[in-house]
Order: sequence, then C-alpha cells, then structure tokens
Amino acid sequence: MFNNWQTPNGMSRRHFMQHLAGSSAVATASMTMGGAIKANADEMRKNGKSAILLWMGGGPATIDIWDLKPGAPTGGPFKPISTTGDMQICEHMPLVAQQMKHLSIVRSMSTREADHNRGRYYMHTGYVPNPNIEHPSYGSVIAHEVMDQRPNLEIPPFVSVGGASAGPGFLGMAWSPFSVTSNGQIRNLKMDLEDNRLLQRMAALDTIETGFSKRTRDLPASEHAKVLKKTFDLMTSDQMEAFRVEKEPEEVKERYGTDRFGQGCLLARRLVEAGVPFVEVDLGGWDNHGGIHALFKDTKLPQLDRAMSALVEDLNQRELLKDTVVIWMGEFGRTPRINQNAGRDHWARSWSCVVGGGDINGGLAVGETSSDGTAVESEPFSSEDLMTTVCKGLGISTEKTFTSKNGRPMKIAGGGKIISELVA
Repeated sequence: MFNNWQTPNGMSRRHFMQHLAGSSAVATASMTMGGAIKANADEMRKNGKSAILLWMGGGPATIDIWDLKPGAPTGGPFKPISTTGDMQICEHMPLVAQQMKHLSIVRSMSTREADHNRGRYYMHTGYVPNPNIEHPSYGSVIAHEVMDQRPNLEIPPFVSVGGASAGPGFLGMAWSPFSVTSNGQIRNLKMDLEDNRLLQRMAALDTIETGFSKRTRDLPASEHAKVLKKTFDLMTSDQMEAFRVEKEPEEVKERYGTDRFGQGCLLARRLVEAGVPFVEVDLGGWDNHGGIHALFKDTKLPQLDRAMSALVEDLNQRELLKDTVVIWMGEFGRTPRINQNAGRDHWARSWSCVVGGGDINGGLAVGETSSDGTAVESEPFSSEDLMTTVCKGLGISTEKTFTSKNGRPMKIAGGGKIISELVA
C-alpha cells in the first residue's frame, strides 16, 4: 500500500520502510468480516459520508462520452442513446445509461489548465498550482472533515487504488493517500505476525519517536509518529479484510470486469462498506492524440461502462449511494476538432464531469455547450465549483476556513460556488 507514497514533509515510502527493516509483517490473524467485525463496519458506516473519485488520467474526450454532437464536423462517429436520466450519452455506454438516474452530468465545465500536471493538481484541489503553498486534495479534505463520524476506523481514511493521488498539502502527512494495487495488495510487506520481534521493534520505535516529539515539539516529528501509530494499527486490524477483493464471488468480479479498473472499483465498494471516507480509483490512458475512436469503441468505453455501472448499481442496492458521492473526471477534456491523426488534443474550455450520490441530484444534464462543442453556452463551472458542490453533497461546510502553514486562511476548494441544480 505504500507504493509510490510520498508525504509533503519528505517522508518517502523508502524512509518509512527503513523503520521496519528486518521485519516483514502485516497481520492476517483473525481476518474475518463476520459477526462482530461486520457489526463494527455497519456501525462506522451508519450516517457516515464517503466519496469515490473515478480519476481518468490523461484527459478524456467527454465530447465522445457525455456530450455528443451528432452531425457536427466535430462530433465523431458515435451515436447518442437514451438513459434513465434526462440526457443522452454515448452508445458504447449502455450499462451506465441504465444508472444515469443516479448520476448527473455537468456539461459546462470551463477550466483554466490544459497541462497534465497543472490540470491534475487544479482538479484535485480547487486551486491552481502555487510554488509557495501545497493545497490539500479532495481525498485529504473529505477524510479530514468526516473522520469524526468514524472513531473506530483503523484502516486509512484516504485510499488511492491503482495509481498515486494528489497529496494532503498543509493538512499534514496523516491525511496522505494510502496507495494500493487494484487487488488490494501491499507491496514489499509480507503477511505474517507470528514473529514477536516485530512487536518489540515497533514498541521500541514508538518510544523513541514519542520522546523525540516531546523534546523537540517538531511538527514533522509528531506527524511522523502519528503515521507510525496508524500503520501499526493497520497491521493488526481485522478491518484489513476489506482489501481482500479475491474473496468476492467470481460472478461479482466478472460483472465489474477482471481488469485493473474493474477490480479497483470493486475494491472501492468494499472499502466504502468498511467505512473508508474517500477512495480514488485510477483509470489512465486518456491522452488520446491519435486513433481515439477505435480505442474508445474497442477498449476504453466498454471497460469504463462495465465497472462504473456495477459500482453505482451495487452502491444503490446496498443503500450506500445515499451517503456516497461518486465523481468521474479527468484533468480536462479534449478538442472538439479531430486532428490529422484521428485524435483529439488538450482542451479545458468546454467539457464534462459526472457526479452523483449523497445529497447530489441525479438524472440531470447541467449546462450546455455549443452545437459543435467549442464553447460553453450556459453558466460555466470551474474546479472550485465542482469541489464545493461535492462537499455540499457530503454535508461538509463550504464556509470552513483552514490555516495554511504560512498562516494564510484557505477556504475549501478555493471558495467556489455551489452548482445549485445539483444540490437537493
């Protein structure tokens, strides 16, 4: 789970692993989700809010998925189909079409960053990159704000599946994303707690860390100690059962898709069931400057359709969707114009995101673009607006102000406006 993990205070995965040198253990003892453990998970989930971000790294062509322009020179070959909501979407998303009564499309996204790294940061935080400050991401903010609903949660409150997420910024390393593979594997850690030497080493290290923190009153040292304690709690927690996707019935795994994204979405459902406040699932490969429509038809859209529809359907059937906001987005859209390589290039001026669940209204298409998709023709919405609306849909106060490490007051999501059509 610590693969590619890096905190803003410089604590790398390698640094952390050095603390566990010579040990190789994570608990598997008594890992069952029956009886008291299941009751504990149910209690943590009760009235607790969660969010799942389906991150489409690379910038997907939303004009070919959520906001088709049939007949326009920019429109591409795909046809729109009806859905259970008040909109049409791509013909290669028939399973998601059946779930659109639970989801809404924001078709008038108009953002300012068409560079991958800057756009990724902006869409994750609601702030443009600033060399003087690192802002907290969706996962860190949401986990931080709803953790008081889950006092018994021992596994990490912010889990990134299949890829690295954006970090916790000035909220501190305790709110860093905890990275796992799509099948819930923890790399470089052997599942074995029978060797009591691990317990002795962890106890000794805890004594050293605690003493150092008290003497120096240094924030990185105290944050480091918190991460150490959380990691030990994780190692010995029965709640680790939530990561064991392989225990799902074969037909369930097949319904989500046995690829990494499908199993990642299934893992996200299990983690939310166990009480995890925020899960991000990565599906990269959307930087399609060439051959876009063949790739979409044969690979990307069937993969997305299967996993996303199964996730929303399961969340609804298990009565989790009313407390779980699902967000689908990338760092930007792609050009309405199809280039000479039969692809689309970077485009942030007019594109779409999808959101639903929690207190978010489903079945709507909010905003509109021109007949060729080149411009927003209704009220434009920004990353700040989307993130503010998601927080509102989770019952998180959008008026709350954090204080950054340099003493500056910082509003959640840069003080964006709420997309009023989406909030019940």
